[in-house]
Amino acid sequence: MSNNIQFKVQPGGTIKGRIRVPGDKSISHRSIMLGSIAEGTTHVTGFLEGEDSLATLKAFQAMGVEISGPNQGNVTIHGVGLKGLKKPAHPLDMGNSGTAMRLMAGILAGQDFECELIGDASLSKRPMKRVTQPLVEMGAKIDTAEGGKPPLKIQQGQALKAINYRLPMASAQVKSCILLAGLYAKGTTTVIEPAPTRDHTERMLNGFGYPVHSEKLDDMQTKVVLEGGGKLTAKDIDVPSDISSAAFFMVAAAVAKEADLIIEHVGINPTRTGVIDILKLMGADITLENQATVGGEPVADIHIKSSKLKGIKIPESLVPLAIDEFPVLFVAAASAEGQTILSGAEELRVKESDRIQVMADALIAVGIDANPTEDGMIINGGKQKTQSAEIQSHHDHRISMAMTVAGLNADSEITIDDCANVRTSFPSFIELANEVGLNISAIEV
Repeated sequence: MSNNIQFKVQPGGTIKGRIRVPGDKSISHRSIMLGSIAEGTTHVTGFLEGEDSLATLKAFQAMGVEISGPNQGNVTIHGVGLKGLKKPAHPLDMGNSGTAMRLMAGILAGQDFECELIGDASLSKRPMKRVTQPLVEMGAKIDTAEGGKPPLKIQQGQALKAINYRLPMASAQVKSCILLAGLYAKGTTTVIEPAPTRDHTERMLNGFGYPVHSEKLDDMQTKVVLEGGGKLTAKDIDVPSDISSAAFFMVAAAVAKEADLIIEHVGINPTRTGVIDILKLMGADITLENQATVGGEPVADIHIKSSKLKGIKIPESLVPLAIDEFPVLFVAAASAEGQTILSGAEELRVKESDRIQVMADALIAVGIDANPTEDGMIINGGKQKTQSAEIQSHHDHRISMAMTVAGLNADSEITIDDCANVRTSFPSFIELANEVGLNISAIEV
């Protein structure tokens, strides 16, 4: 398959039907990681068969874990216990996945073999000092490229000691990395986060019978505590659909005319529902149906209809709870009547691309009044139909998918370059999008 895929989006169309989007990427990664270091056999259903989660799966196979699948979302992991991983013959390639690299660093810091984590061109530019610094404080020895960037060379067998770590910025990946290293550390590891972030690691560790205690210190701060030296016991995991993938369709249905869409079995973990809260504040017609709890994670069907959106100032408390959904939320803001202001989101500048600048450039290219700021964006929406343009995605899957949604209200075709990376998180995106009423074709160039 050619590496450069272009999406061509035809204007118009409405969004109707019932779909199930692929499994949650965060939970898919963690199911492989924790299943591999648990004792016993873990069965996973709903696993996301995207390149990112497959990179994690292959890494554990390279360390001697027997894993079968994925076969239609089913994976079986024969866990080797906390100390059962073997030294891999080659560097472990995390592809495009920051989650995989940062969480794996925590697990590998506690092994008695040396190991190297590498990634693709995009991942090799992303900041890793935020995880290597606390790991070094715990006693790990890690070499990085200049500026703390990948590759990460983790030296063998350092005895880790527990730390009490206050996160300088809210980050689920850094929190998870420290907690996973804490499994191997002597003593009690404590992480204090300045604002709520996704808690999939804590929920899944508890699910595997490894006690993790979380305690709210005030409105924003949470303290998370675990003791080193316990064990994980295998457990079956049903991965809910990914709310980050559902977000593209939520916005599409909100901005399309006469839309009526149900997205089934979506994970609505309270640390991830910022996108729903923000869309509701903008006036979106969203209801949650069939709410249930599956494997410790809350799920629901999300029902969304055409909505008259209005611009808002996005509350900063919701920013960490919607950090991956902002590319498509910017598209919602472009369709909303009035001004939308985002601030407190400087984290967006160090994602797969600088998502503030790249989305501002893309929106401006299609005729939207979008002004990037240091830590967010100001969008004056609702003025006119978007116009035809050729958009650069900068190899960022969420930019590619967000801008396809912008095509719904365009007056002519929109072309988006460099869309091969959509396979990392959402391999079936084009098929599902066309099934519900978008008109997108993927072309190899």
